[in-house]
Amino acid sequence: MSKKVLIVEDDPDVRMFNATVVEDCGYTSIEAPNGEEGLKIIKKNPPDLVTLDVLMPKQNGLRLYRELKTNKSLMGIPVIILSGIAKRTFLRSQKALTEFGDKPVPEPESYLEKPVEPNKLARELKKFLG
Repeated sequence: MSKKVLIVEDDPDVRMFNATVVEDCGYTSIEAPNGEEGLKIIKKNPPDLVTLDVLMPKQNGLRLYRELKTNKSLMGIPVIILSGIAKRTFLRSQKALTEFGDKPVPEPESYLEKPVEPNKLARELKKFLG
């Protein structure tokens, strides 16, 4: 049984690109157009890894990442952030949320800024999934 990768991305073209890379690596891709749908999928059938965009409608990637890393049953799922936002900005946003009373969260296991080269994404996937 191949490992499952959940792709949480609102842009259908980027979602298709990511799914192609995931499947070319021999993994099964599951797709969600926003954080809200992604969380439903994760809770129903946890994937082996999540690729996560930051800016999305409904529940954004900041909140979904925070949910994943503060929920004891989900925190072991590796997350690759794929975003047009610089990592420094993402980390600052997480720090601000912590200062407003949310729990602190660890840095993402991997953070790739868009546009991402297919071979770079493939290397990251294989690093976590073998």
